[in-house]
This record gives sequence, structure tokens and C-alpha cells, in this order.
Amino acid sequence: MNKVILMGRLTRDPEIRYSQGENPMAIARYSLAVERRFKRPGEPDADFINCVTFGKSAEFAEKYLKQGTKIA
Repeated sequence: MNKVILMGRLTRDPEIRYSQGENPMAIARYSLAVERRFKRPGEPDADFINCVTFGKSAEFAEKYLKQGTKIA
């Protein structure tokens, strides 16, 4: 299994939804701007990564994360 650790800033507030069914589960979607360590001339300065979290992690994102927050 591969592992990736990203560190960057949120580009907007997380979007929270709840699944339907007997036990609704929180689902959070947000975008992370990760600065590039090495840049070539003419390339963008950052990569934008779309993230999705579920359950307790999504509830944490809803409560504590806002646009511009730096997370890893």
C-alpha cells in the first residue's frame, strides 16, 4: 500500500453532506492547495488536490476547518 502525506491550505470552506439511510454518515469535501517544492519556469506554483473525508473526520472538518487553514 502507498502512503501520501500532503501539507497545504484549504482553498474554500469544507462542504458537508450527510448520507441517507438508517445511520447517516457525515461526508466532507474540500480542496487543498499544496505548494511545489521545486518549480520549473512556466509551471504553476501549487497543485490543487480534491479531498473527501467520512465520519468523525468529516465532522472535525466541519467544526474546525475554514478557508486558508493550513493542514497536513
